[in-house]
Amino acid sequence: MKKILLIEDDSMMRENTAEILELANYEVFTAANGKEGSVLAKKTKPDLIVCDILMPELDGYGVLHVLSKDPETASIPFIFLTAKVERNEMRKGMELGADDYLTKPFEDTEILNAVEIRLKKNELIKMKFKQSLEGLNQFIDDARGIKELEDLTQQKGLVKYKKKQVIYHVDDMPLYLYFINKGKVKVFKTRDDGKQYVTDIFKPGDFFGLNPLLDNKPYSDSALVLEDSEIRKIPREDFLSLLYKNKVVARQFIKLLSNCVEEREKQLLSFAYDTIRKRTAEALVQLEKRFQEEGKINTCVKVTRDDLAGMAGTATETVIRCLKEFKEDNLIEVNGREIVILDLKGLSSFQY
Repeated sequence: MKKILLIEDDSMMRENTAEILELANYEVFTAANGKEGSVLAKKTKPDLIVCDILMPELDGYGVLHVLSKDPETASIPFIFLTAKVERNEMRKGMELGADDYLTKPFEDTEILNAVEIRLKKNELIKMKFKQSLEGLNQFIDDARGIKELEDLTQQKGLVKYKKKQVIYHVDDMPLYLYFINKGKVKVFKTRDDGKQYVTDIFKPGDFFGLNPLLDNKPYSDSALVLEDSEIRKIPREDFLSLLYKNKVVARQFIKLLSNCVEEREKQLLSFAYDTIRKRTAEALVQLEKRFQEEGKINTCVKVTRDDLAGMAGTATETVIRCLKEFKEDNLIEVNGREIVILDLKGLSSFQY
Protein backbone atom coordinates (compact mmCIF):
# COMPACT_ATOMS: atom_id res chain seq x y z
CA MET A 1 0.00 0.00 0.00
CA LYS A 2 1.39 3.39 -1.03
CA LYS A 3 1.92 5.97 1.73
CA ILE A 4 0.83 9.58 1.30
CA LEU A 5 1.61 12.47 3.62
CA LEU A 6 -1.03 15.23 3.63
CA ILE A 7 0.06 18.56 5.10
CA GLU A 8 -2.89 20.96 5.44
CA ASP A 9 -3.76 23.48 8.18
CA ASP A 10 -7.50 23.60 7.39
CA SER A 11 -8.92 20.76 9.49
CA MET A 12 -12.02 20.20 7.32
CA MET A 13 -9.99 20.18 4.08
CA ARG A 14 -7.44 17.87 5.71
CA GLU A 15 -10.07 15.37 6.90
CA ASN A 16 -12.00 15.34 3.62
CA THR A 17 -8.90 14.93 1.47
CA ALA A 18 -7.53 12.19 3.73
CA GLU A 19 -10.84 10.33 3.47
CA ILE A 20 -10.77 10.50 -0.35
CA LEU A 21 -7.25 9.10 -0.44
CA GLU A 22 -7.99 6.36 2.10
CA LEU A 23 -11.02 5.23 0.09
CA ALA A 24 -8.64 4.82 -2.86
CA ASN A 25 -6.56 2.40 -0.74
CA TYR A 26 -3.73 4.74 0.19
CA GLU A 27 -2.20 4.81 3.66
CA VAL A 28 -2.52 8.45 4.72
CA PHE A 29 -0.54 10.40 7.32
CA THR A 30 -1.66 13.93 8.16
CA ALA A 31 0.00 17.03 9.59
CA ALA A 32 -1.58 20.37 10.56
CA ASN A 33 1.41 22.59 9.71
CA GLY A 34 4.65 22.63 7.77
CA LYS A 35 6.95 22.05 10.72
CA GLU A 36 5.01 19.00 11.86
CA GLY A 37 4.80 17.76 8.28
CA SER A 38 8.58 18.01 7.72
CA VAL A 39 9.25 15.91 10.81
CA LEU A 40 6.61 13.36 9.81
CA ALA A 41 8.00 13.12 6.26
CA LYS A 42 11.45 12.17 7.54
CA LYS A 43 9.92 9.67 9.96
CA THR A 44 7.43 7.91 7.64
CA LYS A 45 9.24 8.24 4.26
CA PRO A 46 5.99 8.56 2.27
CA ASP A 47 5.72 7.70 -1.43
CA LEU A 48 4.16 11.11 -2.12
CA ILE A 49 3.50 14.40 -0.31
CA VAL A 50 0.44 16.62 -0.79
CA CYS A 51 1.07 19.99 0.84
CA ASP A 52 -0.76 23.30 1.23
CA ILE A 53 1.27 26.44 0.48
CA LEU A 54 -0.04 28.94 3.04
CA MET A 55 0.40 27.46 6.53
CA PRO A 56 1.59 28.52 9.99
CA GLU A 57 4.95 27.49 11.46
CA LEU A 58 6.46 26.67 8.05
CA ASP A 59 4.79 27.28 4.66
CA GLY A 60 4.71 24.82 1.77
CA TYR A 61 7.75 26.32 0.07
CA GLY A 62 9.68 25.94 3.32
CA VAL A 63 8.64 22.29 3.61
CA LEU A 64 9.77 21.56 0.06
CA HIS A 65 13.06 23.37 0.62
CA VAL A 66 13.80 21.48 3.85
CA LEU A 67 12.96 18.07 2.40
CA SER A 68 14.91 18.70 -0.82
CA LYS A 69 18.09 19.11 1.26
CA ASP A 70 17.76 15.64 2.78
CA PRO A 71 18.85 12.79 0.42
CA GLU A 72 16.28 10.46 2.00
CA THR A 73 13.33 12.75 1.17
CA ALA A 74 14.60 14.78 -1.80
CA SER A 75 13.13 12.47 -4.45
CA ILE A 76 9.64 12.15 -2.94
CA PRO A 77 7.03 13.49 -5.42
CA PHE A 78 5.50 16.74 -4.16
CA ILE A 79 2.08 18.20 -5.01
CA PHE A 80 1.13 21.70 -3.85
CA LEU A 81 -2.39 22.64 -2.79
CA THR A 82 -3.34 26.30 -3.11
CA ALA A 83 -6.48 28.43 -3.23
CA LYS A 84 -4.97 30.58 -5.98
CA VAL A 85 -2.10 29.98 -8.37
CA GLU A 86 -0.25 33.04 -9.59
CA ARG A 87 2.37 32.60 -12.30
CA ASN A 88 5.20 33.72 -10.01
CA GLU A 89 4.02 31.29 -7.29
CA MET A 90 3.97 28.38 -9.69
CA ARG A 91 7.41 29.27 -11.04
CA LYS A 92 8.83 29.47 -7.51
CA GLY A 93 7.41 26.05 -6.64
CA MET A 94 8.67 24.42 -9.82
CA GLU A 95 12.14 25.88 -9.30
CA LEU A 96 12.18 24.31 -5.83
CA GLY A 97 11.22 20.95 -7.34
CA ALA A 98 7.42 20.67 -7.05
CA ASP A 99 5.84 18.11 -9.35
CA ASP A 100 2.31 19.50 -9.62
CA TYR A 101 -0.25 22.06 -8.40
CA LEU A 102 -3.91 21.57 -7.45
CA THR A 103 -6.18 24.56 -6.98
CA LYS A 104 -8.69 24.40 -4.12
CA PRO A 105 -11.48 23.49 -4.19
CA PHE A 106 -10.87 20.42 -6.35
CA GLU A 107 -12.92 17.39 -7.40
CA ASP A 108 -12.21 13.95 -5.97
CA THR A 109 -11.05 12.70 -9.37
CA GLU A 110 -8.60 15.60 -9.75
CA ILE A 111 -6.53 14.73 -6.71
CA LEU A 112 -6.76 10.98 -7.33
CA ASN A 113 -5.57 11.41 -10.92
CA ALA A 114 -2.75 13.73 -9.87
CA VAL A 115 -1.58 11.31 -7.17
CA GLU A 116 -1.74 8.29 -9.47
CA ILE A 117 0.25 10.03 -12.24
CA ARG A 118 2.97 11.24 -9.88
CA LEU A 119 3.34 7.85 -8.19
CA LYS A 120 3.59 6.14 -11.56
CA LYS A 121 6.29 8.52 -12.75
CA ASN A 122 8.26 8.09 -9.56
CA GLU A 123 8.26 4.33 -10.07
CA LEU A 124 10.15 4.91 -13.31
CA ILE A 125 13.11 6.19 -11.35
CA LYS A 126 13.46 2.80 -9.65
CA MET A 127 12.63 0.76 -12.74
CA LYS A 128 15.27 -1.11 -14.70
CA PHE A 129 14.56 -1.13 -18.42
CA LYS A 130 15.67 -3.80 -20.82
CA GLN A 131 19.03 -2.91 -22.39
CA SER A 132 17.80 -2.83 -25.99
CA LEU A 133 16.09 -0.55 -28.46
CA GLU A 134 12.78 -1.90 -27.16
CA GLY A 135 13.82 -0.93 -23.64
CA LEU A 136 14.86 2.55 -24.75
CA ASN A 137 11.56 3.08 -26.50
CA GLN A 138 9.71 1.86 -23.42
CA PHE A 139 11.74 4.21 -21.23
CA ILE A 140 10.94 7.22 -23.42
CA ASP A 141 7.29 6.22 -23.87
CA ASP A 142 6.72 5.73 -20.14
CA ALA A 143 8.80 8.64 -18.93
CA ARG A 144 7.85 11.45 -21.23
CA GLY A 145 4.38 12.15 -19.76
CA ILE A 146 4.15 15.22 -21.96
CA LYS A 147 1.76 15.34 -24.90
CA GLU A 148 3.97 17.70 -26.90
CA LEU A 149 6.72 15.09 -27.07
CA GLU A 150 4.78 12.36 -28.87
CA ASP A 151 6.84 12.84 -32.02
CA LEU A 152 9.96 11.70 -30.17
CA THR A 153 8.79 8.10 -29.85
CA GLN A 154 7.37 7.94 -33.37
CA GLN A 155 10.86 8.07 -34.85
CA LYS A 156 11.84 4.45 -34.42
CA GLY A 157 14.30 4.23 -37.31
CA LEU A 158 17.82 2.87 -36.91
CA VAL A 159 20.95 4.01 -38.70
CA LYS A 160 23.23 1.21 -39.88
CA TYR A 161 26.98 1.75 -39.70
CA LYS A 162 29.71 -0.35 -41.27
CA LYS A 163 32.83 -1.51 -39.45
CA LYS A 164 35.46 1.28 -39.09
CA GLN A 165 32.93 3.96 -40.06
CA VAL A 166 33.30 7.21 -38.11
CA ILE A 167 30.17 8.42 -36.29
CA TYR A 168 31.60 11.79 -35.34
CA HIS A 169 35.00 13.52 -35.32
CA VAL A 170 36.68 15.67 -32.71
CA ASP A 171 35.47 19.32 -32.91
CA ASP A 172 32.15 18.31 -34.54
CA MET A 173 29.14 19.90 -32.87
CA PRO A 174 26.81 17.40 -31.12
CA LEU A 175 23.48 16.99 -32.90
CA TYR A 176 22.31 13.66 -31.46
CA LEU A 177 22.29 11.43 -28.43
CA TYR A 178 23.36 7.97 -29.60
CA PHE A 179 21.97 4.63 -28.43
CA ILE A 180 23.49 1.32 -29.55
CA ASN A 181 20.99 -1.35 -30.53
CA LYS A 182 23.56 -3.67 -32.10
CA GLY A 183 27.34 -3.65 -32.40
CA LYS A 184 30.21 -1.88 -30.62
CA VAL A 185 31.62 1.64 -30.73
CA LYS A 186 34.87 3.03 -29.38
CA VAL A 187 35.40 6.63 -28.33
CA PHE A 188 38.98 7.86 -28.51
CA LYS A 189 41.33 10.83 -28.50
CA THR A 190 44.31 11.15 -30.84
CA ARG A 191 47.56 12.31 -29.26
CA ASP A 192 50.10 14.62 -30.88
CA ASP A 193 52.22 11.61 -31.86
CA GLY A 194 49.25 10.14 -33.76
CA LYS A 195 48.54 7.36 -31.26
CA GLN A 196 45.02 6.77 -29.98
CA TYR A 197 43.91 6.95 -26.38
CA VAL A 198 40.66 4.95 -26.06
CA THR A 199 38.41 6.60 -23.47
CA ASP A 200 35.60 4.06 -23.69
CA ILE A 201 34.07 1.18 -25.61
CA PHE A 202 30.28 0.93 -25.79
CA LYS A 203 28.07 -2.10 -26.31
CA PRO A 204 24.36 -2.70 -27.11
CA GLY A 205 22.17 -0.91 -24.57
CA ASP A 206 24.61 1.98 -24.02
CA PHE A 207 24.11 5.69 -24.60
CA PHE A 208 27.07 7.80 -25.73
CA GLY A 209 27.75 11.37 -26.73
CA LEU A 210 25.81 12.69 -23.74
CA ASN A 211 28.23 15.14 -22.09
CA PRO A 212 28.95 17.31 -25.16
CA LEU A 213 25.22 17.33 -25.90
CA LEU A 214 24.40 18.76 -22.48
CA ASP A 215 27.31 21.23 -22.57
CA ASN A 216 26.57 22.22 -26.19
CA LYS A 217 30.29 22.12 -26.89
CA PRO A 218 32.22 20.41 -29.73
CA TYR A 219 33.28 16.80 -29.20
CA SER A 220 36.69 16.46 -27.58
CA ASP A 221 37.02 12.93 -28.97
CA SER A 222 35.95 10.82 -31.94
CA ALA A 223 33.64 7.80 -32.21
CA LEU A 224 34.38 4.84 -34.47
CA VAL A 225 32.34 1.69 -35.17
CA LEU A 226 34.24 -1.48 -34.23
CA GLU A 227 31.86 -3.85 -36.04
CA ASP A 228 28.74 -3.54 -38.18
CA SER A 229 26.29 -1.75 -35.93
CA GLU A 230 22.74 -0.41 -35.61
CA ILE A 231 22.48 2.89 -33.74
CA ARG A 232 19.54 5.08 -32.88
CA LYS A 233 20.20 8.81 -33.27
CA ILE A 234 17.96 10.84 -30.94
CA PRO A 235 17.83 14.47 -32.12
CA ARG A 236 19.36 16.91 -29.65
CA GLU A 237 16.29 19.15 -29.50
CA ASP A 238 13.95 16.24 -28.77
CA PHE A 239 16.17 14.83 -26.05
CA LEU A 240 16.78 18.17 -24.32
CA SER A 241 13.06 18.96 -24.44
CA LEU A 242 12.36 15.65 -22.75
CA LEU A 243 15.14 16.19 -20.22
CA TYR A 244 14.18 19.72 -19.21
CA LYS A 245 10.44 19.10 -19.00
CA ASN A 246 10.47 15.78 -17.21
CA LYS A 247 12.16 15.36 -13.82
CA VAL A 248 12.03 11.55 -14.01
CA VAL A 249 14.08 11.46 -17.21
CA ALA A 250 16.49 14.05 -15.82
CA ARG A 251 17.16 11.88 -12.76
CA GLN A 252 17.83 8.83 -14.91
CA PHE A 253 20.43 10.63 -16.97
CA ILE A 254 21.99 12.32 -13.94
CA LYS A 255 22.64 8.81 -12.63
CA LEU A 256 24.13 7.87 -15.97
CA LEU A 257 26.37 10.95 -15.95
CA SER A 258 27.44 10.28 -12.35
CA ASN A 259 28.56 6.78 -13.29
CA CYS A 260 30.50 8.13 -16.29
CA VAL A 261 32.28 10.76 -14.18
CA GLU A 262 33.16 8.20 -11.52
CA GLU A 263 34.61 5.81 -14.09
CA ARG A 264 36.61 8.60 -15.75
CA GLU A 265 38.07 9.71 -12.40
CA LYS A 266 39.18 6.15 -11.65
CA GLN A 267 40.78 5.91 -15.09
CA LEU A 268 42.71 9.17 -14.66
CA LEU A 269 43.96 8.12 -11.22
CA SER A 270 45.03 4.79 -12.68
CA PHE A 271 47.06 6.50 -15.41
CA ALA A 272 48.74 8.69 -12.82
CA TYR A 273 49.72 6.09 -10.22
CA ASP A 274 49.31 2.49 -11.46
CA THR A 275 51.86 0.29 -13.21
CA ILE A 276 51.35 -0.65 -16.86
CA ARG A 277 50.54 -4.25 -15.90
CA LYS A 278 47.87 -3.06 -13.45
CA ARG A 279 46.40 -0.65 -16.03
CA THR A 280 46.23 -3.42 -18.60
CA ALA A 281 44.54 -5.72 -16.08
CA GLU A 282 42.01 -3.00 -15.23
CA ALA A 283 41.28 -2.42 -18.92
CA LEU A 284 40.48 -6.12 -19.28
CA VAL A 285 38.24 -6.01 -16.19
CA GLN A 286 36.41 -3.01 -17.64
CA LEU A 287 35.87 -4.83 -20.93
CA GLU A 288 34.70 -7.95 -19.10
CA LYS A 289 32.04 -5.94 -17.28
CA ARG A 290 30.85 -4.36 -20.52
CA PHE A 291 30.69 -7.51 -22.62
CA GLN A 292 29.79 -10.18 -20.09
CA GLU A 293 27.07 -12.47 -21.41
CA GLU A 294 24.47 -13.88 -19.08
CA GLY A 295 24.96 -17.57 -18.36
CA LYS A 296 28.60 -17.68 -19.47
CA ILE A 297 31.25 -18.34 -16.86
CA ASN A 298 34.22 -16.93 -18.80
CA THR A 299 33.76 -13.79 -20.83
CA CYS A 300 35.29 -13.61 -24.30
CA VAL A 301 36.55 -10.10 -25.11
CA LYS A 302 37.13 -9.21 -28.76
CA VAL A 303 39.47 -6.23 -28.93
CA THR A 304 42.49 -5.29 -31.01
CA ARG A 305 45.80 -4.95 -29.23
CA ASP A 306 45.94 -1.32 -30.37
CA ASP A 307 42.58 -0.53 -28.76
CA LEU A 308 43.54 -2.33 -25.56
CA ALA A 309 46.78 -0.35 -25.49
CA GLY A 310 44.75 2.82 -26.01
CA MET A 311 42.60 1.97 -22.99
CA ALA A 312 45.65 1.21 -20.84
CA GLY A 313 47.51 4.30 -22.02
CA THR A 314 50.61 2.47 -23.21
CA ALA A 315 52.30 1.08 -26.31
CA THR A 316 50.87 -1.91 -28.21
CA GLU A 317 54.08 -3.89 -27.76
CA THR A 318 53.87 -3.41 -23.99
CA VAL A 319 50.27 -4.68 -23.91
CA ILE A 320 51.27 -7.75 -25.90
CA ARG A 321 53.96 -8.53 -23.29
CA CYS A 322 51.45 -8.04 -20.46
CA LEU A 323 48.95 -10.38 -22.12
CA LYS A 324 51.66 -13.02 -22.48
CA GLU A 325 52.42 -12.76 -18.76
CA PHE A 326 48.72 -12.90 -17.84
CA LYS A 327 48.38 -16.02 -19.98
CA GLU A 328 51.33 -17.66 -18.23
CA ASP A 329 49.67 -16.85 -14.89
CA ASN A 330 46.43 -18.52 -16.10
CA LEU A 331 44.49 -15.27 -15.78
CA ILE A 332 43.47 -15.22 -19.44
CA GLU A 333 43.46 -17.34 -22.57
CA VAL A 334 44.37 -15.80 -25.93
CA ASN A 335 42.96 -17.02 -29.25
CA GLY A 336 43.92 -14.55 -31.95
CA ARG A 337 41.99 -11.32 -31.29
CA GLU A 338 39.84 -13.06 -28.69
CA ILE A 339 40.83 -12.80 -25.04
CA VAL A 340 38.99 -15.12 -22.65
CA ILE A 341 38.94 -13.98 -19.02
CA LEU A 342 39.68 -17.05 -16.89
CA ASP A 343 40.28 -15.39 -13.51
CA LEU A 344 38.37 -12.12 -13.15
CA LYS A 345 39.07 -11.96 -9.42
CA GLY A 346 42.78 -12.30 -10.06
CA LEU A 347 42.76 -9.48 -12.62
CA SER A 348 40.60 -7.28 -10.40
CA SER A 349 42.97 -7.63 -7.44
CA PHE A 350 46.09 -7.08 -9.54
CA GLN A 351 48.50 -4.86 -7.55
CA TYR A 352 51.67 -4.44 -9.62
